[in-house]
Amino acid sequence: MKRIKFTKMVASGNDFVVVDSGIGRDLTRAARAMCDRKFGIGSDGLLVLEKSKAADIRMRIFNADGSEAEMCGNGARCTALYISRTPHAARRTLKIETKAGIIEAMVCGDNVKIKLTAPKDLKQDILIRAGLRNIKVNFIDTGVPHAVIFAEGLDKINLKEIAPLVRFNKKFAPKGTNVDIIEVLNNDSFKIRTYERGVEDETLACGTGSVASALIFALKTGSVGKINVHTKSGEVLKVYFDRKINKFSNVWLEGRARIVYKGEYYV
Repeated sequence: MKRIKFTKMVASGNDFVVVDSGIGRDLTRAARAMCDRKFGIGSDGLLVLEKSKAADIRMRIFNADGSEAEMCGNGARCTALYISRTPHAARRTLKIETKAGIIEAMVCGDNVKIKLTAPKDLKQDILIRAGLRNIKVNFIDTGVPHAVIFAEGLDKINLKEIAPLVRFNKKFAPKGTNVDIIEVLNNDSFKIRTYERGVEDETLACGTGSVASALIFALKTGSVGKINVHTKSGEVLKVYFDRKINKFSNVWLEGRARIVYKGEYYV
């Protein structure tokens, strides 16, 4: 029987199992087993940390269904906090290699701020047929693809019914998309609910989804500088950016992260 040391972490309600490299070759199977909330440790995703030639650490993110994602905003924040708490490697600023590119991070206590790669593939006001209704969707890739929908009465929306119709829509094939539904609160704040691809369910928060929604929100409302994102977990994430017309740069995500516990997983 093999023992795998792991760290359970959470960022804004998005929870992860974090392991160093060396858990075996079949990471898809490992993710499915370790993320299982009944028979495993339980989490939204598995973060596998490896050595990097381009940055301080390489982060691979596997969703609960075993699929590998290009990036994860809250996962990157957990990774940054994890490295900052590692003996002999503690640092407040670092770079994280992901499949989407290099992510910069700054850690101050349990507050972690990350700079994402430049957003791309912006598309506004796409009409999607979802069941018996047409939905107006905005799309942007913030490391992973996100469809952003504006709505009222956010808390009453049946996300599990609506989101898969968008997530698997042919307009987003072959990769599909994450789905974020937001409700405007004021000129610099909104509430958000996210259905995550790979988890295939709603999560309490999504870092790249918060950023994607904040950028679309800025385009539609004219907001600049900083956006407050009220997640389902109750935490308010902050998104900062520079904008020139429809181009965004210097995009940062800020919020808390923490280590929940450490343990051993037996396979």
